[in-house]
Amino acid sequence: MIYVRNAEERGHANHGWLDTHHTFSFADYYDADFMGFRTLRVINEDTVAPQRGFGMHPHRDMEIITYVLGGKVEHRDSMGTQAVIQPGEVQRMSAGTGVVHSEMNNFSEPLHMLQIWILPKEKGLKPGYEQKAFDAKERQGRFRVVASPDGREGSLTVHQDLLLHGTLLGKGESAEYALSPGRHAWVQVARGSGTLNGVKVKAGDGVAVSSEDKLVLTAETPVEALLFDMA
Repeated sequence: MIYVRNAEERGHANHGWLDTHHTFSFADYYDADFMGFRTLRVINEDTVAPQRGFGMHPHRDMEIITYVLGGKVEHRDSMGTQAVIQPGEVQRMSAGTGVVHSEMNNFSEPLHMLQIWILPKEKGLKPGYEQKAFDAKERQGRFRVVASPDGREGSLTVHQDLLLHGTLLGKGESAEYALSPGRHAWVQVARGSGTLNGVKVKAGDGVAVSSEDKLVLTAETPVEALLFDMA
């Protein structure tokens, strides 16, 4: 089963400094049919104006992944972390028992990023932070794991039975992924257009996948995409 959540159907809000699209229900956007997928709760595509951003605010009991597509974001939190995340880097923050953080675009160009929330395997975990760079060559033409429960292959560690992969595809290039029995996938297309198992997809689309043993993503124009493999 393959179901495409079209980019145009997402929730949308433009606050001037923030232009945001919500794949699943979030903030003032509510759709009972799109509350998340399996343990994946939020995918927000945010464009933040220069010298603006999200001031200090709290989270708890959530695995939060930041994936930067363009520009840079400065992160600060109550754990004492201060970091800048840019394209090619992925950040994981475990909110656990509670953390306060900010995400600011203190730079001269717009910030374009995906904000991803994953439900943790259990509540009350110790808050934590991790950030790693994944070279484009590692993702080109293949699905490269960037987050996993056990930090395999140098990936980030996420506290859930979930594997997150990233890929970059040139025009006409394909990447294949084997989905084990009983597993489900969500594919989020960040840029470009192509097909997933023959189904047309484009930037901003999300694709729910169940009962498929193999996924083949083929680019008609250069593609950047994320694949979530979940129980």
